[in-house]
Amino acid sequence: MTGDPNFEGTGALAAAQKLAPRLAERAAAHDERGRFPADDFADLRAAGLLGLMAPTRLGGLGASFAEYSEVAAELARGAGATALIFNMHASVTGALAHTPDELVRQLGAPESSFEARDRALAAAADGALYGVAMSERGSGSRLSRTSTAYRRTGTGFRITGDKAFVSGAGHADAYLVTARDAESEEPQVSYFLVPAGDGIRVEQTWDSLGMRATGSHDVHFDVEVGPEALLGGMEGLTLMLAEVMPQWLVASYAAVYVGVARSAVDAAVDHVRERGLGGLPTVRARLGRADAAVTAAELVVAETAARIDDEPGTPETNRWVWRAKLVAGDTAAEVATSLLEAAGASATRRGHPLERIFRDSRCGALQPATSDVCADWLGVAAVGDDPDHDAEVPRW
Repeated sequence: MTGDPNFEGTGALAAAQKLAPRLAERAAAHDERGRFPADDFADLRAAGLLGLMAPTRLGGLGASFAEYSEVAAELARGAGATALIFNMHASVTGALAHTPDELVRQLGAPESSFEARDRALAAAADGALYGVAMSERGSGSRLSRTSTAYRRTGTGFRITGDKAFVSGAGHADAYLVTARDAESEEPQVSYFLVPAGDGIRVEQTWDSLGMRATGSHDVHFDVEVGPEALLGGMEGLTLMLAEVMPQWLVASYAAVYVGVARSAVDAAVDHVRERGLGGLPTVRARLGRADAAVTAAELVVAETAARIDDEPGTPETNRWVWRAKLVAGDTAAEVATSLLEAAGASATRRGHPLERIFRDSRCGALQPATSDVCADWLGVAAVGDDPDHDAEVPRW
């Protein structure tokens, strides 16, 4: 694990709490320029947080999902975009570290897949940054609609296709790429961990309303990889794992957006104090409702994280996974909107923390799974049907 004397002996949450003010100081400049927060990730790397999910035997911190959630929320309290990129990295390393060995073996993975997994996790503990390249224009995050394809070669696989919304594009050391078998009529989709380098082209397309500093550009792949790049060592795992253990595709976002929601309360309180608005009952009432709503969302995320750690993949745990994403995404948007109205027109100026947080908060309900998809999943489950298979349109 990359070390820094400033963080020696410091737990992961304490390190995140120490970093959050630094991230907040830089957030406006990163947002204005729409640039990747390289200095934030230098700090995260120095604190060892890129190895948060890697097991201690490989030099990482061996965090649980609950510990990840606390760290991600604290980082988002400083800068939502930085926390969102960190979430993508943690989604890769967390899924690798937390998918039980026995489950992987039951699915038929070879023993060599564990060696490849450990190399990827050890690299993260040493400071490697991973990005996620799943979404595509026209199909979003619907894995069964993946058009990026792979073909077997004499030495591995050839991956060809285009991905959108790749946070940290051009700065990641490797990308988790979803690709379908070009020779199969079935939607057989696999995960590949593709190292950055030749055959990967970043197209500067990201100019968004919110989360501008994520640098979520389009990435084009025409690259050959060795057999070790196939995660799990076998093809067709993607859809199965998405249904059985959706937390790293769904609930990990929730931790980020409860942090964004809490940062809206922080920014509004600072503004109210500076402007002397605390004497207005309507302003205080909005602050009070916002605090209550964010606290409730934090409790939902904490309950979800605890269940994921204790009973991953059970039907009830997975129901909490979808609840957490729905509640966090909607709460962030609702709270930031209300508090911006309470703060007044002066807080809408570009560069004001609450204006940036308002824009960032709008992304929570839109990112996969969207709030509408989460609500529909929960509604199908509520009437006793299978939310992964009984909907008209495939969930993934």
